[in-house]
Amino acid sequence: MRAARAVSALAAVVLLGLSVTACGSRATGAAGPMYASRDDLPERLAPDGTTIVVGDAKAMPVRLYEDMRCPVCEEFEVRGASSDLLEMTLRRQVRTEYVLASFLDDRAGGSGSKKAANALRAALEEGKFVEYHARLFENQPEEAIDGYTDAFLLDMASLVDGLRGPAFDSAVREMKYADFVAASERAFDESGAPGTPTMDINGRRLPEWQTGVLFEKGLLPLYIRDRNGEPAG
Repeated sequence: MRAARAVSALAAVVLLGLSVTACGSRATGAAGPMYASRDDLPERLAPDGTTIVVGDAKAMPVRLYEDMRCPVCEEFEVRGASSDLLEMTLRRQVRTEYVLASFLDDRAGGSGSKKAANALRAALEEGKFVEYHARLFENQPEEAIDGYTDAFLLDMASLVDGLRGPAFDSAVREMKYADFVAASERAFDESGAPGTPTMDINGRRLPEWQTGVLFEKGLLPLYIRDRNGEPAG
């Protein structure tokens, strides 16, 4: 799989070609001062009730479809281009939108994807989605173990300042946001995304053959800027 990704990344570089040197002049303009850190990023639930939006509402949207049990999502978030996407979000060049799938529970057994998505929705209520999302991926259990238990999710929440409390803990244990979890999975299904992670840039899907840009740091910002949010299909 890594070899295939390397080929995709190389293809992306070839696709960008000589235009890379001109990317700076075509970068998405920032709408205001840069956010100081991910802790300062605004986060909210979109009107559709299934999309969690992070960053400047006026910035170009980059939508991510993720399943919290997915090891390929973990590779993107921990070792891939997630840090580049975060930097662009901090600079108000894009806003990041998350749709949380939970199909791996049915494929691998268990309920960890659903529990993690529910806990992330609870974290959003506390204004701690971004920090908690990062913690969960940094400590992602093996996919087959179904390790996103209530106890694990609460332990991870203890690592995020200000997240733990009666409301959050109860929401985790009682699956308060089960309706959100189910609706988010339906939104993923209806999106036509082939799996996770899948990325839409300004409403245009990143083609599967170019997904190498998600796993090689430095390529994704060039891709977004060079294509002005309209990657070749």
